[in-house]
Amino acid sequence: MLEEYLKQFFQHLRYERNVSKHTLRNYTSDLEQFHDYIAKPQADGKREEIPVKQIDHITIREWMAGLHGENKKTSIARKLASLRTFLQFLVREGILDVNPAKLVATPRIERKLPTHLSMEDAIRFIETPDLETTLGKRDRAILEFIYATGMRVGELVKLNIKDIDFKEKLVRVTGKRNKQRILPFGDPALQSLMYYLKEARPEFLNNCPPAERDDQAVFLNYKGTRITTRSVGRMVDKYIKQCSDIKDISPHSLRHSFATHLLDSGADLRDIQELLGHARLSTTQIYTQVSMEKLIEVYDKAHPKA
Repeated sequence: MLEEYLKQFFQHLRYERNVSKHTLRNYTSDLEQFHDYIAKPQADGKREEIPVKQIDHITIREWMAGLHGENKKTSIARKLASLRTFLQFLVREGILDVNPAKLVATPRIERKLPTHLSMEDAIRFIETPDLETTLGKRDRAILEFIYATGMRVGELVKLNIKDIDFKEKLVRVTGKRNKQRILPFGDPALQSLMYYLKEARPEFLNNCPPAERDDQAVFLNYKGTRITTRSVGRMVDKYIKQCSDIKDISPHSLRHSFATHLLDSGADLRDIQELLGHARLSTTQIYTQVSMEKLIEVYDKAHPKA
């Protein structure tokens, strides 16, 4: 019976909530793991699962206890969140009266501060690509655009030409759960983008058979098809090696740098929340901790009684 409810839930995620493939994959993996736990195979090969209404907080805690050792706390917390969402769906559908997962505490996770670059390092890193090459022109435009807008890499790779207002320097971004927001960008990003669109993108398109071309995609790989998040990650790794003193950053670090530099320059936290596309202000507030660390560092260096 639980298997049938899971199918309904996955359809709800796919068609009603329109979650990303990555999110759906995580829900599927987490909930199938829970299903395997409560539907253990018997000697005759059949599965005997606990009826859904008999799943209580003790069952869930026992499942979580078994996850320790092989899973990080962050993974266990995500699996519990997936189960909570699924059981809440069953409550909404009238199958359960209460959600037993709400009685189970989430493992305490030490929240890591986001990795970001100083303004000087961010500019130096962005200017690393060789503009004499077609790939360098594209890579410079990508790095400029992420830092200028703070968009996620997953949002960047989905950009189409029609999403960009070149005159007003605005871009329409489709974020999580298909929520759209409008982001401004500056002249450096515009110039890099125009240079790429005129000098590099046509060459990439010519490398692709007409039937396979994605004429609407802004950023392409050298084969002329839409670039992937993995390709952007590899590209960033390549330029990290060329900047010997810049380490341990990812494409997401430019987004973190964008937010931190805005906050350091006096931007309102709620405006930053809107630009980043965060659903909750608490997610954005982690950048105040980053800025506070910097403030303490300045105090320790400058104050005579520090």
